[in-house]
Amino acid sequence: MKKTYVAALVFTLAASVAGYAADKEDTLLKDAQAAFKPIPDKAPAIKGNEATPVKIELGKMLYFEPRLSKSSLISCNTCHNVGLGGADYQQTSTGHGWKKGPRNAPTVFNSVFNLAQFWDGRAKDLAEQAKGPVQASVEMNNTPENVVKVLNSMPEYVNLFKQAFPGQADPVTFDNMAKAIEVFEATLNTPDSKFDLFLKGDAQALNQEEKEGLKLFMAHGCVSCHSGVNMGGDGYYELGVVKKPSEKIIAGDTGRFALTQAKHDEFSFKSPSLRNIELTPPYFHSGVVWDLNEAVAVMNDSQLGADLKEGDLHKIVAFLKATTGKQPQVMHPILPAPTNATPKPSLD
Repeated sequence: MKKTYVAALVFTLAASVAGYAADKEDTLLKDAQAAFKPIPDKAPAIKGNEATPVKIELGKMLYFEPRLSKSSLISCNTCHNVGLGGADYQQTSTGHGWKKGPRNAPTVFNSVFNLAQFWDGRAKDLAEQAKGPVQASVEMNNTPENVVKVLNSMPEYVNLFKQAFPGQADPVTFDNMAKAIEVFEATLNTPDSKFDLFLKGDAQALNQEEKEGLKLFMAHGCVSCHSGVNMGGDGYYELGVVKKPSEKIIAGDTGRFALTQAKHDEFSFKSPSLRNIELTPPYFHSGVVWDLNEAVAVMNDSQLGADLKEGDLHKIVAFLKATTGKQPQVMHPILPAPTNATPKPSLD
């Protein structure tokens, strides 16, 4: 009788502990689902820019097309490499004439979910963003007129533009170039990370260390700037809420203030997406931090002022690595042959 009683007591206690643990796990999942959303399996529709198969294919070709640059050397993929997490593994990108850009190139992956593009949000969407680097002197250093001349010089492109933009009398335009690139870039998303599976209800998709990192991430306020589908990209936030990071990190950049001249925008930047973050060093707008652990430590000191120990920081990093999703498989397109009318490369 006594053995039966003890066994029953042990079973009851074990069940209680298991139930308590299950309640905690359920709470963590519900809290995470309230703050984040998984990357959808399909690319979202873009208002006013229907993503037809031919337009996506044209956009892919243009994304890899170096002749959109004055030198015929630089394409969108140069700085947003689909094999490198949508970034370029550079502190700041190298452009026309070996000039260096002022800011680190953000990843193009999942960028369709951002409220705007660029670190300061100066482009309202991916189509507007696509026009910027083509014309920037430190990037592709070209002009809309020359881009149209390049595209019109190759019959294959002319035919594809007619198919992608039916009914237009003159479909080969700079605007249509950008729209085609936009619908292709909208397909460059990374679903089915361990964290996505967790958000979809699989409580065991994250291991214990990753769950503890998630708890710390939410409890200490990281989620205030890095939430939603893209874990960022949904607002502008001052860098240095608690204390300014080193001048090496700030690099004399006043952020969105340079665009708006509004005092409250000084040192404010669009929060970067943290998805696939292990694939896209270096970090911050200045690109001076190469180690993810160091980047998290900088954010702890400058934004949170939390008493996070080294072990806590490692747990947060473990969680962040669990956001790496399925990378888009993109076959490099075969681009049209030039003709005698195609402008020659220029390094001027």
